[in-house]
Amino acid sequence: MSHPLTTEVEKLVKQNEVVIYMKGSPEFPMCGFSARAVAVLKAAGVAKIASFDVLSDDDMWTALEEFTQWPTVPQIFIKGKFIGGCDIVTEMFERGELQETLKG
Repeated sequence: MSHPLTTEVEKLVKQNEVVIYMKGSPEFPMCGFSARAVAVLKAAGVAKIASFDVLSDDDMWTALEEFTQWPTVPQIFIKGKFIGGCDIVTEMFERGELQETLKG
């Protein structure tokens, strides 16, 4: 039985090109990994980042973990696809893959 909020996770991910589930917001990140992930997305040219503060809703955090099978935040989605966390997005940016994924 899936968590009832997984449909909310899916809806946000499908309605926005770039989504980050994080601690805090892109304007006021509440952890270093979230801050770095937002900085990397902006450096890659992302102007509009949809976000959800997992600290504001424990149930949504549980649903997110169930949806992605990924235990940590931030979690980044691009064009409806789960990309990964801060380290993965940073490595992709350094190799130029993030920029290509955003263009494609």
